[in-house]
Amino acid sequence: MSAVVVVDSGVANVGSVVAALERAQAQVVVSRDWEIIRQAPRVLLPGVGSAAAAMRELTRLELVERLPSLLQPVLGVCLGMQLLFDDSEEGISDTQEHPVRCLGMLPGRVTRLPARAGVRIPHMGWNNLLPQRAHPLVTGLDQRDYAYFVHSFAVAENEHTLMACQHGIGFSAIVARGNFMGAQFHPERSAAVGARLLRNFLSLDVESLYR
Repeated sequence: MSAVVVVDSGVANVGSVVAALERAQAQVVVSRDWEIIRQAPRVLLPGVGSAAAAMRELTRLELVERLPSLLQPVLGVCLGMQLLFDDSEEGISDTQEHPVRCLGMLPGRVTRLPARAGVRIPHMGWNNLLPQRAHPLVTGLDQRDYAYFVHSFAVAENEHTLMACQHGIGFSAIVARGNFMGAQFHPERSAAVGARLLRNFLSLDVESLYR
């Protein structure tokens, strides 16, 4: 049985993510203790809500400087994926001029999906995945597969994009850089596609990510 620690960052969807991992035959521990996280074979960073609130909680838990030092496979899902990047425009408003500083494991900025005629924001519902490059995390997934999204912010396609998606514009649906990976969609709500992604993640070791 594969083991994974889910970071207990105070987000609402931890229970559903844990249930999805357990359906994938994982041994799951939910923790905010740095030593438990550091020693885990794999780490999953969940997230729903705002980047600012999530980063405040990670700061309170003294994990902002520590999480980027992890060497094992790390998967961020939903907002958790966005937190892996440098910063997020979610913090920019009439009263806040600067983006939210995120964790910085992957280069780039999270930006708001543009509203256009016929394009509803937030992007909510099923959408198909568009393969960009091969990687162990996306083994068995292809352009026929659909995943379930709920988000208003996203990361543009870039050199670390494994699979993209279209909603008015193209954006990154799955990303990877070294041992840090992310999925913008909700794997726990994406049926067989989400289950396949989680099984792939649970089968990863660090060596497989650098071959």
